[in-house]
Amino acid sequence: MAPQPFALFCSLERNSQKRTSANFGDSVVRSLLCRAGLALFPLIVAQSLSAGTPEGIDALDKGDFEAAAKEFESAWQQGDANGAFYLGRMFELGLGTDVDFTRAAELFQVAATGGSAPGMNRLGLMFLDGQGTIRDFHRGAELVCKAAEAGDANGEFNCGAVLLDGKGISADPDRAHQFWSKAADGGHIAAANLLGVALKSGEGIAKDPARAYALFSATAAKGNAMGLYESALALDAGEGVAKDPVTAYAYANIAAALGHPGAPELRDRIEGTLSKEDIARGQTLARDLVATLEKTASPAAAATPQGN
Repeated sequence: MAPQPFALFCSLERNSQKRTSANFGDSVVRSLLCRAGLALFPLIVAQSLSAGTPEGIDALDKGDFEAAAKEFESAWQQGDANGAFYLGRMFELGLGTDVDFTRAAELFQVAATGGSAPGMNRLGLMFLDGQGTIRDFHRGAELVCKAAEAGDANGEFNCGAVLLDGKGISADPDRAHQFWSKAADGGHIAAANLLGVALKSGEGIAKDPARAYALFSATAAKGNAMGLYESALALDAGEGVAKDPVTAYAYANIAAALGHPGAPELRDRIEGTLSKEDIARGQTLARDLVATLEKTASPAAAATPQGN
């Protein structure tokens, strides 16, 4: 039987008196959880998100951690195991509370037992990393792949990774790439990038520069530095796409600003081949792309990041 998470929450609430900007809202979040009497929360399989979970995600997006915790608590009380998953993410990331991997793992266990695929994935990662629990490659691989089979995109990505590596599970590159392809089709950025790298190199899969570029350009459109950099390389070389040094320059420029280690050199090299007019065009394009990305960006989803 999994340890009871309510005892962990409430003991910290009683014993921790320190309140600083680093643990903003800590007492509020913990009080909400303790007052609810978490031992009474049912561990049943939720077929869909109950009322409360979407509202909690919206509150996280707004930085209202007290409201988020209350909504996730309500969802959990209604039998939505994802409520426990999101509460676990708040502890894992320190959203409105101190970072606490042990408490996060306890909540992910509760969520996974209740049928939450995201909970299975996060608990699996904790076993793989030995974070908040013992390191157990077999158990970790089992959980992330169970999440993948349930259709969780992060689970598909992580199961693909363990299948490729053969860590805790028999290596199966074909199945790994199938999971990454499925996750990429669903918009998973990390899966799209790693599948793109495999297709670009032909390592463990048939080489396909055009499909690789399509994957990279899709993540580039979301402002991902790796996608922008790889798209710039392809556009500069004309690999899988028609040569377009101006757009390549714009993408490399943005990737450099986002901190990609190889992008500054690529940007400078392409710039050295362009006319003054094309440099101006490329910089205008970069400026416009950044403005578009800033309009569509959201601070939300800290609790549901991709790639893990």
